[in-house]
Amino acid sequence: MDTSAKDQTDIAAAFVRLYVFLTQYLDRCCDEAARKSYPDTELQMHLDQTRQQLMEILSVNPVVKRKLADECDRILTLGASCLQSGGVDTKTREAIQAERVVLKNKTIVLSDLVAVFRALA
Repeated sequence: MDTSAKDQTDIAAAFVRLYVFLTQYLDRCCDEAARKSYPDTELQMHLDQTRQQLMEILSVNPVVKRKLADECDRILTLGASCLQSGGVDTKTREAIQAERVVLKNKTIVLSDLVAVFRALA
């Protein structure tokens, strides 16, 4: 597969979008204002579209595709259990915060990479 610099930038940007949407999803678990400020259906639609786009791109690398699928499933399951219970216990809050830290770090690194790619274009 011959990919251009634009393709690489688009792939990295898709990862950034996915991580931002996953973070917003987790934010909604602990913050009612976050739930009200961003309609659930809209967030879910963007999350699903971005995830599907990345899964198609990652079909060339089943290992990375599985890792991303596992990460998304873990985060979505954590958020769903939190939203269904209506409250967040200490253990769940710690798990959410741990996932948020990982997502934040990935987002920062990939955002910087996208910025550099775009500056080079």
